[in-house]
Amino acid sequence: MFESISPAPPDAILGLTDAFKADTNPRKINLGVGVYKDESGQTPILTAVKKAEARLLEKETTKSYLPISGAQAYALGVQELLLGEGHALISEGRIQTAHTPGGTGGLRVGGDFLKKFRPDASIWVSNPTWANHKAVFQASGFTVKEYDYYDAAHQSLDFDAMLEALSTVPAGDVVLLHVCCHNPTGVDPRPAQWEKIAEVAEVAGWFPFFDFAYQGFGTSVEADRFPLELFAGKNLEFGVAASFSKNFGLYNERTGSFSIAGQEKAAVEAAFSHVKTVIRSNYSNPSRHGGAIVEEVLGDPALRQEWLEELDTMRDRIKELRTALVEGLSARGIDRDFGFIAEQNGMFSFSGLTPEQVKTLKEQNSIYIVGSGRINVAGINRDNLNPLCDAIAAVMD
Repeated sequence: MFESISPAPPDAILGLTDAFKADTNPRKINLGVGVYKDESGQTPILTAVKKAEARLLEKETTKSYLPISGAQAYALGVQELLLGEGHALISEGRIQTAHTPGGTGGLRVGGDFLKKFRPDASIWVSNPTWANHKAVFQASGFTVKEYDYYDAAHQSLDFDAMLEALSTVPAGDVVLLHVCCHNPTGVDPRPAQWEKIAEVAEVAGWFPFFDFAYQGFGTSVEADRFPLELFAGKNLEFGVAASFSKNFGLYNERTGSFSIAGQEKAAVEAAFSHVKTVIRSNYSNPSRHGGAIVEEVLGDPALRQEWLEELDTMRDRIKELRTALVEGLSARGIDRDFGFIAEQNGMFSFSGLTPEQVKTLKEQNSIYIVGSGRINVAGINRDNLNPLCDAIAAVMD
């Protein structure tokens, strides 16, 4: 069997990381992979996480299986993070949450569940979107289509085109929406624009599926969840895949969730029973450690506050790096305004670099950037900022 199998193409982003690791240039710069890095270039373990882990080690008494959907305390903590403590969806039992292997696992569980009850539906993703979205939903059996999103000429949201496209999505289809810190562009709708998106969803009748991978990296934990609160306030059914890789730094713990919310408790519970059958036939039940960390941090006021302060520090550092990059490029007299980079949200930016320029930066300067020109701003630090700006200025001459 194996003799007749041709190699699969390498993952565009993870393959870039492999090439970076093999590069012997001591001045190499990795702006490709989507992980937060501190000033020393390390992906740190948050202090609140380390404290939670110490507590778990001390009080853990069993390694027995979790329920199919994970611990109930974890589900409640996630729901309160997504919607706010005391939200009606929570108190009335109209939201149910499963602990999944990362945000990607949440997307796949959601895709498999939705395909089961919308077998003829298509799923719509933004153009552009995270590179793995299409593969995940195609693996669930969906036909993946695109709606307009980004205006490359002005490095901004093409909101009129987006709204027009969403208004034509057939009732019953699924629309994937990035809650905040859009990957890969860093461009998000404003609150007033989210209001119009919700109105279109209400009229058109498609199912909103939110990808919430970066809560707290936009404006704040509370402000970033505005779209979910908005759709909940309109009493719309929706799904949410959340990730704690970035905001808790739990990348290799693969900790995430899939939630469904609706109008009636009984209907949501019935639907969630099928979410559990999807999980049972896939990975059976979740790994405990990452979820227990999140549960411990969110359940302790002091740890939660410490985590929020660390999250604020990460977010503020990224915003400072955006400004520093814009100023550095401007100081080199580049005949182009890169001010849009400072206006974007989260770790990622569509830099406007062409595939040819990206290739040159890699070959001549060992600077690794995704071919689309998407850069991970968190990969910049005070040691590599000037070499990076010099190299970009050179390829733009």
